[in-house]
Amino acid sequence: MEDRNNVTEFILLGLFNSQEVKEVSLIFFSLCYLVILMGNLFILTTIRFSQLNEQPMYFFLSYLSFMDVCFTSTVAPKLIVDLLAQRSTISYNNCMAQMFYAHFFGAAEIFILVAMAFDRYVAICKPLHYMVIMSRKVCRLIVLASCIGAFLHSIMQVLIAVQLPFCGPNKIDHYFCDVFPLLKLACTDTFSLVIALIGTTGMLSILTFISLLISYIIILTTLRTHSSEGRHKALSTCGSHITVVIMFFVPLIFTYVPTDNSVIEDKVFALFYTIIAPMFNPFIYSLRNTDMKNAMRKVWLQKLVSKGK
Repeated sequence: MEDRNNVTEFILLGLFNSQEVKEVSLIFFSLCYLVILMGNLFILTTIRFSQLNEQPMYFFLSYLSFMDVCFTSTVAPKLIVDLLAQRSTISYNNCMAQMFYAHFFGAAEIFILVAMAFDRYVAICKPLHYMVIMSRKVCRLIVLASCIGAFLHSIMQVLIAVQLPFCGPNKIDHYFCDVFPLLKLACTDTFSLVIALIGTTGMLSILTFISLLISYIIILTTLRTHSSEGRHKALSTCGSHITVVIMFFVPLIFTYVPTDNSVIEDKVFALFYTIIAPMFNPFIYSLRNTDMKNAMRKVWLQKLVSKGK
């Protein structure tokens, strides 16, 4: 524990070394972050001021949009500011805090995606019991359970990190603090911790991803007995969910089930689930979802008409 005090801050090496690439990246990631904020605010406002707010699926979608904003905000602002700096540093305490919040909001997203899959399963496979099973009280309890599960997951990651002795070097070859880059800096044998993290976080991600895919296969199989109109409506919502699940989980799995020591690949995969996927989520849920498109027209046209008066 005394050795650990030799490191009071970490140096984030970031994504790029070239100043020209950093300048282009600054504009690109600033635009991405702006799109994430505006797109998810658009989704939240549409659901809040429309009848979609009464439906469980959109109740969960509003929380997913909120988590997207929070998750990206733990990483993107620091990344953007660091692209302007000659030397990017983060204090030990802020590093632990960033890791906690990133894992908390990321894990909460995973649990909410699972909840959305369960909602679609009940709606399509058990339609007569849907309103009883997915009551507003149950939905709120699911969100609460998601937050509790996310807290337990993130606090475990931090507890692992704070026990690590850091006696130098202090250069993190990443653009934000995460448990695997920190393990590489620890001046102790971390092999058992790496295996434990792969066996928990990594395998949990894989099993959750497989479970989600199986649930959607069951849902799509059940749709064969529905009318063509019912199939089209269900496919538009399930298609959106499946796209988001794949975009989020595939890079996450490659990050937490490392196959080699390629740091560049880890950074690219991390970019997908921290910035790219949250940026595309509002487009996926709005452009591929008929109910969402109709609600958007109604809500935003009403706002424009009221402003015109």
